Amino acid sequence: MLMGVDLQPLWITLQVAFYTTVLLIVLGTPLALWLARIQGMKKAVFEAMVALPLVLPPTVLGFYLLVTIGPGGPIGDLWASFGFEPLTFSMTGLVIGSFLYSLPFAIQPLMNGFEQLGKRPGEVAATLGAGPIDRFFSVTLPLTRRHYLVAATLAFAHTVGEFGVILMIGGNIPGVTQVASIAIYDHVDALEYSEAHVLSAIMLVMSLLVLTIVYGVNRRMEARFK
Repeated sequence: MLMGVDLQPLWITLQVAFYTTVLLIVLGTPLALWLARIQGMKKAVFEAMVALPLVLPPTVLGFYLLVTIGPGGPIGDLWASFGFEPLTFSMTGLVIGSFLYSLPFAIQPLMNGFEQLGKRPGEVAATLGAGPIDRFFSVTLPLTRRHYLVAATLAFAHTVGEFGVILMIGGNIPGVTQVASIAIYDHVDALEYSEAHVLSAIMLVMSLLVLTIVYGVNRRMEARFK
């Protein structure tokens, strides 16, 4: 507690943002690599699908996720058949929703990095006997690390500020699915402006700090290549 404000929603928010960012980087890398390699209409279609959360109202995405992963939905029923707890109104559900909603914020910087890099460095490494995994970790990853930094930062920051999708599939359960953005809304709705100020100020300072660090690191990386 800080000045009478429950900080647990902030801790839940950071957990969701961390898990979501890790999944986006790990699972988004092969998708971004594939998108950077394909051409033509197929590329346009899949790029549009990935970018859809940028223009789709969060409640629309949240609704379709709810009917898909919730009880009675195809994925929800399959998940329940293995004896697992329901995906909706849980931390797992929040991460799934945040993963899909923040997908373009991670994929697009990574895809841009892979496109700018091109195939040539990997082909040269292949002639020297490097395998696919070795080429990625010794060539591709070091040369696109700036893009990874941008992707991770955008994904994390976007997830921290998420509201609509999380509310639709996670509800507002204190200590379980109540994230900071929803807690702030609750405080404002109850005219508890002091509590809302504390949470809002913490998120503002935290976001500014993260972005400042990222821009600073980016500047240093640019200076090294000059």
